[in-house]
Amino acid sequence: MKLADSILPLCLDRVCYDAGGQRLIHNLSCTLSAGSRSIILGPNGAGKTLTLRLCHGLLRPTAGSVRWLGPAAARAGERQAMVFQRPVMLRRSAAANIAYALALRGVARRRRSEPVARALALVNLDAVARSPARALSVGEQQRLGIARAWSTEPEVLFLDEPTANLDPAATRAVEKAIQTIHDAGAKIVMTTHDLGQARRLADEVLFMHRGRLVERAPAADFFAGPKTREAEAFLEGELLW
Repeated sequence: MKLADSILPLCLDRVCYDAGGQRLIHNLSCTLSAGSRSIILGPNGAGKTLTLRLCHGLLRPTAGSVRWLGPAAARAGERQAMVFQRPVMLRRSAAANIAYALALRGVARRRRSEPVARALALVNLDAVARSPARALSVGEQQRLGIARAWSTEPEVLFLDEPTANLDPAATRAVEKAIQTIHDAGAKIVMTTHDLGQARRLADEVLFMHRGRLVERAPAADFFAGPKTREAEAFLEGELLW
């Protein structure tokens, strides 16, 4: 991705989010830049998924702002993608699920077969290309969701707990796909509460607790010596609430 074509950086400035009369995200400020894999880490209920949805534009902040600041910011809507914890599968084949995403981006029918095949190969689902997507295993559906998102060649890929409830083999397959996408130049922004996964994938860690960004650091520094009591307790396996 050339700098002149980038939608990054993404700036969150004093972002707050309220729902049901309760503040769920508190004054969150950070800037996400190209290159590094940014892992949003924290216990369940910390506000990780809400933060991802705010970044992707699915939610509007109650206060503060979420802005793409790159020279191609006007195209941010078509240059980002998000994969949910349980991606919705359309009532069609695995290949057709990907082709549909390409159609929504305006890719002509005659030009869809190659990116569909490439996306299926990325997640090792070539053999089930013609199988109904809803008949696939949970792990296969998760990989298909990633393939579908990646087929549109996003500059930024948001992943919400992409391996939650998957077995080790499926988790390895998803992580391998994430690594390949990162190596191809995409910015990865991902949530997880899995410490092992964060250690394997993170370049930087954004640690959240109770809707607040408590600590941000390069992954090596964070895991070697967290600066806050909340992060230290989390790394030690203590229950946070």
